Amino acid sequence: MVSIQSKITPHIAERLQSEKVIWLTTVNKECIPQPTPVWFYWDGTAFTIYTRPRSFKMLNIYENPHVTLNFEGADELGGDVVIFTGTAFPKGQQSELAPEYLEKYALSIEQWGTSVEEYSREYGEKIVVVPYKLRIVE
Repeated sequence: MVSIQSKITPHIAERLQSEKVIWLTTVNKECIPQPTPVWFYWDGTAFTIYTRPRSFKMLNIYENPHVTLNFEGADELGGDVVIFTGTAFPKGQQSELAPEYLEKYALSIEQWGTSVEEYSREYGEKIVVVPYKLRIVE
């Protein structure tokens, strides 16, 4: 089996660092996909996402940890979509957000009109998604 790291091109690696939003799709109890835009940090092997405790996405992950993450199309025709399929692991409420995540989003948090401390309290539930499949729609 080919690892997904071997399928990550320089273009995809750049998007993993520069994109601010990725779509996390979970499945609810009725088996209906539930896409949600989320902020993320990619460490080279897994995605780190923070959310509100007891959010719908967390409830869905507790029921079914199989998820997808995808970027929006990067061209005007809807191409250049990158889709990761993976397993989500809830890590519980964190007292602090990962430094790499904060480095990426501290300015956005401030522009959103809140402090890092307030954001950490409200969105401190950590999810780690380990991808096992990568699909590129050109």
